[in-house]
Order: sequence, then C-alpha cells, then structure tokens
Amino acid sequence: MLHKPKGYVVTTSDELGRKTVYELLPPFAREEKWNPIGRLDMDSRGLLLFTRQGKIQDLLTKPGHTTKMYDIWLRGHITEEHLQKALQGIQTPDGILKAAKIERLGGIGHKSHIAVELDEGKNRHLRKLFGNLSDPETGTPLKVLELKRIQIGNMELDIPSGKWRFLTESEEAELLYDF
Repeated sequence: MLHKPKGYVVTTSDELGRKTVYELLPPFAREEKWNPIGRLDMDSRGLLLFTRQGKIQDLLTKPGHTTKMYDIWLRGHITEEHLQKALQGIQTPDGILKAAKIERLGGIGHKSHIAVELDEGKNRHLRKLFGNLSDPETGTPLKVLELKRIQIGNMELDIPSGKWRFLTESEEAELLYDF
C-alpha cells in the first residue's frame, strides 16, 4: 500500500524526467517488479496497491469486481440533477462514464465536496465525468480540484502521504475474499 502524493506518475520510469511512485518505494520494489493495481494520474493522490502477481492485478482491476472510493473537491456547484446524471451515465468521446454512488459532503463558496464510488475506472474517469457537467450559476464546466482515492474494496487508506507499508495477511485475504 502506498499513499501517493500529487506530482508523481505511476510508472517505473518517465522519459520526461518526472518523479515516479517508485521513488517513494524501497529499491527492491522496482527490482522485484512490483506492478501498480490501477492508476492515479499525476494530479491525483491517495491509495495505490502493488502486486507481483498478474492474476491479482487482473482481478482487482476488472470492471464491476472491486469498488474504489474517492474524496473529491470540485470547482462549481453540484446539483441534484448533476448527481442523477453522473449515476445514470454521461456519454463522452471515451464512452459512457458514470459513478456507482455519490454522496454530497458539503462545500465552500464555489467549491463542492463529494465522495464518489466507482466500480470501474477509465482513464481520468472522474475528471472527464464531472468536466461534462456545467455549474448552473456560471455555465462553466465543473472541474476536479482535488482527487484522493481513499478506499479500494474494503481496504482503507491509513498511512501518511508519501509513505508505504505491506498489507497484512488478513488484509490480503479480505481484499481477495470475493474471488
């Protein structure tokens, strides 16, 4: 388990010289070919799991099998209509994007705070989903300002940013229980 901070890319090396998540892990993670289970873009932070077993990686990234929970701050006011559209699905150039569950947590000024659960994850899924909705007051697209993955399945993020730890045997068993 790694708590990925913003500003790191999820790759073993980067031709542009950007910081990679492997700089936060011990050297043996790269040597032993730890692979990330899913992705978080450079501007996102939060829970990232790694494995050396392709079968586990496939199981945990297969659409509909493992949910992921995100804590999100948006620029713009999110309405009940937005929530319903996001739950039903929005057609985008990348296909239909939708959320499994959404909870409104509050907001300040022109910012909205929500929790979103996904049961599948496409490239920049949440940024594109909410970017296709417009603030009713300004007419501008909603924009994800902060995105933090806080949970994968029943595995909750419980370590500080930039830190990592091994999962316990019971955590591994619980994460893979349904498979």
